[in-house]
Amino acid sequence: MNLLSIILQVSNDLITSPEAEEIKLSLWALAKEGGWIMIVLAIFSIIAVYIFTERYITINKAAKKDDNFMNMIRNYMIEGKLNEAKELCKQTDTSISRMIEKGLSRIGKPLNDIQTAIENVGNLEVSKLEKGVALIGMISGAAPMLGFLGTVTGMIRAFYDMSMAGNNIDIELLSTGIYQAMVTTVGGLIVGIIAYIFYNVIVSKIDNVVNLLESKSIEFMDVLNEPA
Repeated sequence: MNLLSIILQVSNDLITSPEAEEIKLSLWALAKEGGWIMIVLAIFSIIAVYIFTERYITINKAAKKDDNFMNMIRNYMIEGKLNEAKELCKQTDTSISRMIEKGLSRIGKPLNDIQTAIENVGNLEVSKLEKGVALIGMISGAAPMLGFLGTVTGMIRAFYDMSMAGNNIDIELLSTGIYQAMVTTVGGLIVGIIAYIFYNVIVSKIDNVVNLLESKSIEFMDVLNEPA
């Protein structure tokens, strides 16, 4: 039997042997190897998803354009029906309506005072929309760092186990520390990347709301500046 035949025979034996069957590892079992750091990362991911979902819905509501609202406000102002305009603002209950209502309540005062009052309400509305967004930004930066912390502690554990084993070193002995090092790194990066995307999506939508509020405040001030 030549060398090639021996190699083929050994290969066939390895392929058909039970030990060569593929070992499947579930994500849950893999995550457990990361230890307590994976628990913290899981909490981070839940917080990020919750804040993103809640803010996304709230900001979408604030970003809705209602041209009919501003047209009705304009008509009421031209006709001198300020009480009807204020009542419409109270019934609408949006960021724009609260901003316009403040402007209506200041009519009769200098235009600069009216504009300042509108801008102050607009800033308050934007700050409400930004609630919790900074926490997503924190998670996007802290999650990878926490993952790298798990990498360091995992490698320390692996080297400690290796030093305590003396001459009886095998891969099974080192697997726990190495698993922790690799799994926490991947987990931290995944959570960090997702939180980073969430953060930028929310910030982008808030910028759109800011532009919308500015355009409506300008539209309101233009009505006040129209000749009687």
